[in-house]
Amino acid sequence: MMSLNSSSFLKNSISGVSRTQSQSLKLSPRRPLTVAVVNANGRPERNVSVSLDNVAAEVNAPVAVEVAESDSKQPTAIVGGGVEDVYGEDSATEDHFITPWSVSVASGYSLLRDPHHNKGLAFTEKERDAHYLRGLLPPVVVNHDLQVKKMMHNMRQYQVPLQRYQAMMDLQERNERLFYKLLIENVEELLPIVYTPTVGEACQKYGSIFKTPQGLFISLKDKGKILEILKNWPQKKIQVIVVTDGERILGLGDLGCQGMGIPVGKLSLYTALGGIRPSACLPITIDVGTNNEKMLNDEFYIGLRQRRASGKEYNELMNEFMTAVKQNYGEKVLIQFEDFANHNAFDLLAKYSTTHLVFNDDIQGTASVVLAGLISALKLVGGTLADHRFLFLGAGEAGTGIAELIALEISKQTNVPLKETRKKVWLVDSKGLIVKSRLDSLQHFKKPWAHDHEPVNDFLDAVKSIRPTVLIGSSGAGQTFTKEIIETMSSFNEKPIILALSNPTSQSECTAEQAYTWSEGRAIFASGSPFPPVEYNGKVYVSGQSNNAYIFPGFGLGLIISGAIRVHDDMLLAASEALAEQVTQEHFDNGLIYPPFTNIRKISAHIAARVAAKAYELGLASRLPQPEDLVAYAESCMYSPKYRHYR
Repeated sequence: MMSLNSSSFLKNSISGVSRTQSQSLKLSPRRPLTVAVVNANGRPERNVSVSLDNVAAEVNAPVAVEVAESDSKQPTAIVGGGVEDVYGEDSATEDHFITPWSVSVASGYSLLRDPHHNKGLAFTEKERDAHYLRGLLPPVVVNHDLQVKKMMHNMRQYQVPLQRYQAMMDLQERNERLFYKLLIENVEELLPIVYTPTVGEACQKYGSIFKTPQGLFISLKDKGKILEILKNWPQKKIQVIVVTDGERILGLGDLGCQGMGIPVGKLSLYTALGGIRPSACLPITIDVGTNNEKMLNDEFYIGLRQRRASGKEYNELMNEFMTAVKQNYGEKVLIQFEDFANHNAFDLLAKYSTTHLVFNDDIQGTASVVLAGLISALKLVGGTLADHRFLFLGAGEAGTGIAELIALEISKQTNVPLKETRKKVWLVDSKGLIVKSRLDSLQHFKKPWAHDHEPVNDFLDAVKSIRPTVLIGSSGAGQTFTKEIIETMSSFNEKPIILALSNPTSQSECTAEQAYTWSEGRAIFASGSPFPPVEYNGKVYVSGQSNNAYIFPGFGLGLIISGAIRVHDDMLLAASEALAEQVTQEHFDNGLIYPPFTNIRKISAHIAARVAAKAYELGLASRLPQPEDLVAYAESCMYSPKYRHYR
């Protein structure tokens, strides 16, 4: 590999390529050649498109090119096949180092293997001729819509959800625009496949189904090199990073490095539902080990085989990561923390919320979407938020995050201090009702919820004592809303609001059928994972899904289009209110407290506009001047999966 700042050298080098190579690359004065531009240290910085007749005009930086041996070398047969060992790879022994040499020309066979530009059978006749695809594809030309129809037909042939998940991931790696068009147009059917609940099983089996890396893996072994690793990612203009350490994946616990399925899935939704460009999204897994013995003993496990690091070692790695991200991508890159365990999630959010643009979907996203559902539910049960009592089963990230946002909204509506509005909200953890007599033993994030009350150990007893109007499950423990609990709620509420939020479906506190049956059809029910419609006493009940996907794509888009530099709680409240406004009377008539996902892109645009408006109002926006119509501006910024036309 040679690196010179001389365009004449580049011309000479290219002219020195053998006739065989020139034919295979199909070089011509009008055909662009993608060349890697390297810095003084030999690191690739960017690719430039050069033509043979204007190299000097196009290249103004060191250019890395491989110089082929001259035609004087006689062709020799090689074990690897073919007659010429151009790169020395086949003649090298296993002990020799070889260069993974590559020149990118967006045409021919390589174009069909490029997921960002591949169109499959949708390449037109002109494009097939212009890009040397003639003969590499069957003669038929099909349109984008027919491709979607065919893919959905194929997808429905799979009976096992994990097989559908793998088929979708394979499509994403093969044809990016078809993947997103398919997902956008069939979001209600495919959302449970690319995300919860199927993504949970995919993470559990990630080592077995792993094929192509879809993000960055940063481990303890990489300490001191994280900035260098970030520069290895081919895309440079990153706007959203979703990062996990895999310690608390959904309700499945510590899955270590195999939690990568979560950032990949979340960012697919950022693009499909929020319109963020795929090239601007970066999934990252921080591998600090795992305490899951099953993973450690699994021969297919892809992560570090060691116990999970903590304390100083963990904090130093995370601090290096956060510093490197800001250094490499700037102040306005959104970092979304995903599925961190409670003790780290709260600490990371508190530590970096004043220095970085950070968002924790488990704490803040869940809270925002649940608050939106509660605001909608008031149209069915009457009253204001301040008129209701809330009881949570689960006092972790989700539970305390939702509780805090509810208290903030009540405080905003009533002008009552937050300390007082918190008394409307009660939480139950594994040791019972959180009360003041337990204050000394509570974790810091639970202490604001310790109210005056005698100790109560049993959840049913807590329901009877507190007499809540709203029951919220965020425990990660399935079937904990028993028949007796639902019946008790129904005994003192005409329309009990029951939210079983834990994911995946197996961990839901109760099913939709159980909620409607045990409440005699009176419950207003929503869940974290989807459930099918339920028929009870001749009436069909369609339950809502309190899915974070309603909030985080639009929320992230709002931060990006405003150039926000920090996340503020008022932005979360604005997102909740915007989502609640999208629920129509028709939805209420069907018992829904969330709008259908079929219109999710327009919903995301409205949420983005409200979040952006709040960022401007708070003085946290850097993209000036403020657009007059933020909804229209948000829609105009959204990525479209439509195929581009190639010259």
